[in-house]
Parts: sequence; C-alpha cells; structure tokens
Amino acid sequence: MELRIENMTCGGCAKSVTKAIQSVDPNARIDTNPDARTVTVETTATLAALQQVLEEAGYPATVN
Repeated sequence: MELRIENMTCGGCAKSVTKAIQSVDPNARIDTNPDARTVTVETTATLAALQQVLEEAGYPATVN
C-alpha cells in the first residue's frame, strides 16, 4: 500500500516513519520517499493499525 505523509519532509522524518511502522510489523518492507512525501509498505498489518501508529508518532497518513 502507498501512504501519503505530509509531515515527512526529510531523512530523519523517514527514519521515524519507518520505526513507527516496524513497531507494528517488524518484517514490513518499507520504501520512504521524503521528496514525494510518500511511503510504500508491504505488510501484514492493517491500514488502520499503520495509520494509528503513524498518527501517534506525529506523522498522520492518508492512502495515496
């Protein structure tokens, strides 16, 4: 799934987003693109779970 994260503007943000997603699914495959403000995730976690953990980390996400 591809998510849009408006607050992800740099590499540090991308690391925080990756860490948040991995807290829900440690085996997730994550490809962040801070320039486009998107993240592509291959995961067994639900969209709701990802959105919740990203919201808590300060990076609200919408489906792109």
